[in-house]
Amino acid sequence: MRRTFLIGAVTAGVLCALTPPVSASSVSVSGSSNVVRPDDRRLAYEGHWGRSATSATTVNSGSRLRLRFTGGTLHALFDVSSITVPAQIYVSVDGGPKRLYAVDRDDLDIAVPGRGTHTAELSVKDVFSRANRWTPPLETGVVLTGLRLDEGARLLPQHPLPGPRLAFYGDSITQGVMALCEVNTSDCADGTAAYPTLVADDLHASLTQVGFGRQGVLQTGNGGVPAAGDAYGWNYADSRADSDRRADVIVVNQGTNDTAYGTEEFRAAYRAYLDRLRSAAPHARILALRPFNGAHADDIAAVVRELADPHAEFVDTTGWISPEDGDFNGTVHPNAQGHRKVADRLASLIKSKEH
Repeated sequence: MRRTFLIGAVTAGVLCALTPPVSASSVSVSGSSNVVRPDDRRLAYEGHWGRSATSATTVNSGSRLRLRFTGGTLHALFDVSSITVPAQIYVSVDGGPKRLYAVDRDDLDIAVPGRGTHTAELSVKDVFSRANRWTPPLETGVVLTGLRLDEGARLLPQHPLPGPRLAFYGDSITQGVMALCEVNTSDCADGTAAYPTLVADDLHASLTQVGFGRQGVLQTGNGGVPAAGDAYGWNYADSRADSDRRADVIVVNQGTNDTAYGTEEFRAAYRAYLDRLRSAAPHARILALRPFNGAHADDIAAVVRELADPHAEFVDTTGWISPEDGDFNGTVHPNAQGHRKVADRLASLIKSKEH
């Protein structure tokens, strides 16, 4: 039976139904066959993307792709053959408003304001945490197979971002779950409204944002995701990550989901996790956050003290956000206001100790 998808595109708002999709093989873009491969070096990926000549795949909210191109059209091409819960993405062209799309078809026609030289940023709003996003074939995620430009149009080189290289590792909070409203759905989640993206934008920094719902250093995550130590260094199962070693600053927000585990077991796992981060990025500054609900706060502080690593520090987040100030959707997840407050604190902390 043929699947019927609905695709939406609006300005930072609600998805609107359009016409059913057409197969990429039958789409004609002004007769163009000018397809950019996903591994083209002129494409600037941020975050965990498993890349090859045929696809670039991410399962993380907050992952981004930036490009510069000429012409008057832009089509983003995807493989949705195994997808049952489409991811949501934003696309901004020439620094304009973000338009929201569901990645539920193999060809998205991105609105471009006329012919000329343009920039575009694709950012992943949400990859639903409760569908399989770890072991292929993936039920959710973004699988980009290329970009189609006008015939004769060109992809252009880009300048690197001037700020530091930031990496954030955490759970559903880092993912941006329930940032927009109080239901655990993709519509209520927004990785670009979560504190990692906000900090990176404030500092003009490159971003790796890895958040997995329900995950802890001992607790496995939703969607088939392993615990943090086993997931670290991988984009998803059998796809090694290559961005971890380049981070200048690593922010860890783990422990919220490990309340079922005792002090001794948690400390051993947390220390092993920090050891893995340090081994992969020997010169990075590591910020170990107190979880916003205070879970295992004393244990995390103790592990950091025991490590005696001059480039690792415990960050006491007590009082940064609170239910009394309306900073949460539900009992655990910060809302957009709460994420903004956390981002302001973290950005100031990172800037205060930059070389």
